[in-house]
Amino acid sequence: MKVLIQRVKQASVEVDSKLVSKIDKGILAFVGVEKGDTSENVQKAVKKVVNLRIFPDEFGKMNKSLLDVQGQMLIVSQFTLCGDCNKGTRPSFDNSAPPDSAKSLYEEFIRGVNAAGIVTGTGVFGAMMDVALINDGPVTFHISC
Repeated sequence: MKVLIQRVKQASVEVDSKLVSKIDKGILAFVGVEKGDTSENVQKAVKKVVNLRIFPDEFGKMNKSLLDVQGQMLIVSQFTLCGDCNKGTRPSFDNSAPPDSAKSLYEEFIRGVNAAGIVTGTGVFGAMMDVALINDGPVTFHISC
C-alpha cells in the first residue's frame, strides 16, 4: 500500500464538476493499493498517517499529529501511485491491485481513519476526479506499508 500525504490548509474533490467532498486544515491522502496488500497493510498505513507528527507545535517544529491538531482528512483513491516508471516511457500498472480488492482495502482505510476519530471526506473510487488543494508548507510525504 502506498499513501502520498500532503499537509493542507484546505482540499476538495469534484466529479463531473460537482463538489463531492471538502476539508479544511488537515491531510490530503492519495491511496494506492498494490497486489498482495492486506488488512495488515491498511492498519499500518492508518496508524502511520493519523499519528505522523507533521504539524507545527508552538515553536514551529513538526511535532504534532493530525489527531493532536484535530485536523481533517480527504482520502482519494489513486492507483497510479502503484505505477512503475523504471522501464521505458510508459508506466506499468502490473503492481496495482485489481479494482474489487483495491476498493475494499481503500474503504477499509477510510473506516480506519474514521475509527481513529478523524473527520474525513472522500473521493469516488474509480472516477475521474478534479482535486484542488492549498498545500501548507509545502509538506508532502510518501508512505509505503
